[in-house]
Amino acid sequence: MKKFLTLVCLALIFFGLLCLLWQISQPLDILNRISLYNIVFPGRERLPFGENPQTSYNFSIGSLDAAFASHKINKTGTNSPDTLRIITIGDSSSWGTLLRPEETLCGRLNGKLLPDGRSILCYNLAYPTLSLTKDYLLLNRAINYEPDLILWPLTLESFPIDKQTDNALIRANWEEYCRLFPEKNTDHKEDMAIENSVWGQRREAADWLRLQLYGLMWAGTGIDQDYPESYTAPQVNLAADNTYHGTEGPLQEEDLAWDILEEGINRAGNVPVMLINEPMLISNGENSKIRYNYYYPREAYDSWHQELISRAEKNDWLFVDLWNYLDIQDFTNSAIHYNADSAVRLTDVVFAEIERCLYQ
Repeated sequence: MKKFLTLVCLALIFFGLLCLLWQISQPLDILNRISLYNIVFPGRERLPFGENPQTSYNFSIGSLDAAFASHKINKTGTNSPDTLRIITIGDSSSWGTLLRPEETLCGRLNGKLLPDGRSILCYNLAYPTLSLTKDYLLLNRAINYEPDLILWPLTLESFPIDKQTDNALIRANWEEYCRLFPEKNTDHKEDMAIENSVWGQRREAADWLRLQLYGLMWAGTGIDQDYPESYTAPQVNLAADNTYHGTEGPLQEEDLAWDILEEGINRAGNVPVMLINEPMLISNGENSKIRYNYYYPREAYDSWHQELISRAEKNDWLFVDLWNYLDIQDFTNSAIHYNADSAVRLTDVVFAEIERCLYQ
């Protein structure tokens, strides 16, 4: 109890000093890089994301600086010749919706021993948004931590052009996006005006403070998302609809952000990137001959899938194709969210591919 009170007092003193500094200079860029995580509280296993802070002790924060500062990847002294450092990016499946941190693909890989005696140290830097551009932003930052391997689980829903910037994380980091992709259009100038306003800066500072406060509950419970007692299972009876993002039938190259995928692999440089085609629910219900699931008509998915295989072979990409690896009962609340037992099986496959990649 005495240790706990000491931690609380240190936290309050820390907050007081920072509040005073804020009143004097309002240094948002500096503030977002300061964190109680990895100092007073343990670093988070996943990037902050959540919709029910009171039960998840977590919430979606816009600043990538603050998000990364709260993550355990910022803990000093984690580089070691005895470890293989892996970073996982991707969407909510990789982040681990309805899974505890240790139950995710990254969590299951942690600690696995390789034939050369090294153990895997895996950092989960996925984020629950379907967008290759969002993945690229995370990869661009992740590469600065000098990983030995990057795992990039993905699915078709991250590829459509209209999915690339239409999400809160990209809009909150619009200046960074524009620096990385100066040739892309800038449709979110209004959002940037709000973010740069006095109100936007105060909100960002308040979010930073909330994230630090939730660190106390995270440290005490290890809970970082809401785990409902029940949830709605994914649809198996589907609409007789063959369209996907306004396109009927097979997809064309211009419909999808292949350039972002290629730029991400190139950005990694000498660090190997292993692409993983995520497993998805394959329906056996009504209209399952037209659609695989809620997300995908068969024609659209099959055309993308074949193109992904073709590009992987042509470019000699590391590629693991797990699209049909799981059964209907393996999925939880979405056609792309799988349960903890399935994560064990997926991890075994990915671990075998990692060994093959390293020692072939």
